[in-house]
Amino acid sequence: MKRKAKYRIVTIQREMLYVGDEVDHTLTLTAMEGEAIEYQKGVAGEFVSRRSVGFHDRIKGSGPMQGYAVTTFEEGQVYSRYEGQRDAKNKTTTGTWKTYKGVGKLKNIKGQGTFKVSSGTKPDEYILEIDGDYEL
Repeated sequence: MKRKAKYRIVTIQREMLYVGDEVDHTLTLTAMEGEAIEYQKGVAGEFVSRRSVGFHDRIKGSGPMQGYAVTTFEEGQVYSRYEGQRDAKNKTTTGTWKTYKGVGKLKNIKGQGTFKVSSGTKPDEYILEIDGDYEL
């Protein structure tokens, strides 16, 4: 089944190190939490929370990123791995995601798709848009 969702995500922890090989090259670990803005209620019930942990390798604001996300619903959780690319010029990150584990009513979930992250209206706030296909 095709599904789309939109989340407001906020950085709750960030650790950044400068590499030093060229100007503005950083490695950053982030932890983010989110709330649903738009989503379709599924077999696992209402949305409860979303948490992700990611690694970013950027030069002047652009570069690859990867990480893991846990999305919790009333009657289950889904675990996903994602990877993408940040474009400093248009201030967006795009990439792909794939589920690797489910719990509760989502224990047999399989899914994959694409995502886009853009800046929100507040500091450390972002809008995450997810599009994908799922099987239970």
